[in-house]
Parts: sequence; C-alpha cells; structure tokens
Amino acid sequence: MNDKRYPAISIQKKTGKETFLNGGDGLHKTLYDFWAWAFSDLVGNTERGKLAEFIVAMAVGATDGISGSWDSYDLLSPDGIRIEVKASAYLQSWAQKELSQIRFGIRPTHAWDSKENTYDDSLLRQADVYVFCVLKHKNQDTLNPLDLSQWEFFTLSSKALDQAIGNQKSISLNRLISLGAIKSDFDGLSQAIRQQYSMRG
Repeated sequence: MNDKRYPAISIQKKTGKETFLNGGDGLHKTLYDFWAWAFSDLVGNTERGKLAEFIVAMAVGATDGISGSWDSYDLLSPDGIRIEVKASAYLQSWAQKELSQIRFGIRPTHAWDSKENTYDDSLLRQADVYVFCVLKHKNQDTLNPLDLSQWEFFTLSSKALDQAIGNQKSISLNRLISLGAIKSDFDGLSQAIRQQYSMRG
C-alpha cells in the first residue's frame, strides 16, 4: 500500500520553448531565457560540473533523458554502467593569482532513494566507474568549455578507489594516474569507461 500523500514527481524533458505564464502582456520570456541567464558561466565550479556530466553523457549515448538531481550516481549508460562524474579545471571564472590545483571530491555516500525518501545504511561509492574530467586549457583568451579538445578524461573503477584509498574524501590528479586511471580524449572516453567497468572484478 502506498501511504505517501506526495509521491515523487515525474519530470519530463523540456524544450526551452516553454513560456512564463501570467506575467502581464509585456512579459515574453521562455525557459530558454532562464537557462541562458542562470547557466552561462560554464567556467565556474557549479555549471562546469553539470557540463562535464553532459559531456560524459554524450560520450556514452545517455542524453535522451534528463539529469537526475538526487540519484546516487550521475549517469546510467545504455548498457547499465553506473557512472560518477567529477570535474576540475586550471582556470576559474574569478580572478586568480595562479592556476588551480587539480583535485576531486570522492567521498563515499549514503544512497538516497528519492521515491521512498530514505537513505541506505551503507556508506559506499555508489557508481561502478568514476570519470574525472579536467578542463585542461590554460589560456584565458581562448578558453572554451564547449570545445571538447580542451578537456581530458581520467577513468577509474570505484573498486580501484576503494581498495587503494578507502574512505578518503578527495584525491589529486597525480594520485589518480598512479592508481591506473585511463587517460583519454573525448573520442576514447566511452571505451575507457567500458574498459574500467570490465576490470572492476
């Protein structure tokens, strides 16, 4: 028996053409206008992270649906690989004295079930594979996060992370490389993900 008065809402993919309603005759704004207003800073930490998720989704063919805000992992590939995406960059949208150091958050989590509004008891890395995305470009004048050649990707199984560093909360790029993360460009990313998935044991 479902005793939830307010069950999880099913979210449908939008087109951007949806309009704001009941704002008077002078208001003609669309959802696209909101997206452009809210998410144009692709260099800043928040939007860059979501952009990196979309880039990985493009690589594995998982862009038909929508991004899950509360899922226990970021992406599910069409062949069932659970993927966690992390992003970092040398350049930020704010003023910098020097290039940023590349680090990624990797702490294990308690999975949350949005349909049941419950947390799992186990503290785990929920995905099968982690993809660490680095916006590697270091020239502000030509920086373009939509240029896929300005990114590089490092892919590693969750099992490899668990065995090497346990519950550690963050990791450097050099440490990832030392653990055997597969480096690739965008064209090689899908293969790297599948290779790490096959190695998870």
